[in-house]
Amino acid sequence: MKFARILVINPGSTSTKFAVYDNTVCSLLKTLHHSLSELAPFKTISDQFEFRKNMILSELKHDRIALESINIIIGRGGLTYPLKSGVYYINELMVNHCRMGVMGEHASNLGCLIAFEIAQMNPGTTALVADPVVTDEMDDIARISGHPLFRRMSIFHALNQKAVARQHAAKIGKHYDELDLIVVHLGGGITIGAHHHGRVIDVNNGLDGEGPFSPERSGTLPVGALVELCFSGRYTKDEIHAMVASKGGLVAYLGTNDAREVEMAVNHGDEKAALYLEAMAYQVSKSIGEMATVLKGKVDGILVTGGIAYDRRLMAQIRERVEFIAPVSIYPGQDELKSLAMNALMVARGEVEAHVYDKTGI
Repeated sequence: MKFARILVINPGSTSTKFAVYDNTVCSLLKTLHHSLSELAPFKTISDQFEFRKNMILSELKHDRIALESINIIIGRGGLTYPLKSGVYYINELMVNHCRMGVMGEHASNLGCLIAFEIAQMNPGTTALVADPVVTDEMDDIARISGHPLFRRMSIFHALNQKAVARQHAAKIGKHYDELDLIVVHLGGGITIGAHHHGRVIDVNNGLDGEGPFSPERSGTLPVGALVELCFSGRYTKDEIHAMVASKGGLVAYLGTNDAREVEMAVNHGDEKAALYLEAMAYQVSKSIGEMATVLKGKVDGILVTGGIAYDRRLMAQIRERVEFIAPVSIYPGQDELKSLAMNALMVARGEVEAHVYDKTGI
């Protein structure tokens, strides 16, 4: 296919970003913000499906983008069963698994649901996802937790980590699959992956809060104290889960999950904010060191990306602790819409082959 018009959909917890690409050119880019009052009527994230889909369709109509002109729709991959890295056709099985939340509830599940539904409205349109958050390339040894009832799992910012790794490889004139890299995504959640020759052989589970604490997640907590808290009778299961996954980290310490607010407070002399922000950098640095041992000390580069990578003070604190391991490169922000579009375009051009989702369990 020489020309492809691609609709890209990336739902977040309180926003829906979408774009239209004509081959490599972005012809429409929008972010739809959803207030807490708008989302309040929906009991689960999946229940938001019709609401968000209709908003996208309304915006497309307003901007005179005909559905008939779209060849491919690609959504951010959700919490299906674990998959190898790559591009996947959205089918009924994937839709059912995202709707059921077989691996958990997350806004990314809506990317699959909305892309599939809009494609069904326009026969002949291909619906895809790429490098979903459940991308799993971990070595078997990395899955061992320390007890047979627990298994380490790969849930991370696969799309952005892979895109930045490929971008860095191209920048230095190398191929991604010949490098050993540590890639750090700093956002509402933080994930740190060991990339060995194109495979993420170990990474922390960013959804459940494993690893460093982040603006929203508590990170790896002292196990004994957590067990005591779980059986103290003071909190429900849902409250403890929220404490770990969405109301921990900076929001628990400082009352905000906006790292920019914390950075501003530090710049205005807030010593408490400075302590906890540096503690986050400290924990990120420790995890980078951990991944260096996974790669047996052979590290071609440490790449830091995500929205928080704009914080120069934080980057300096991380760089100071880890630069002895390998050169540090900063790629602030993330462009998941463009990454998704380029994956779709590669399928359209026959440069990569999309896989069929046929997972029936872990």
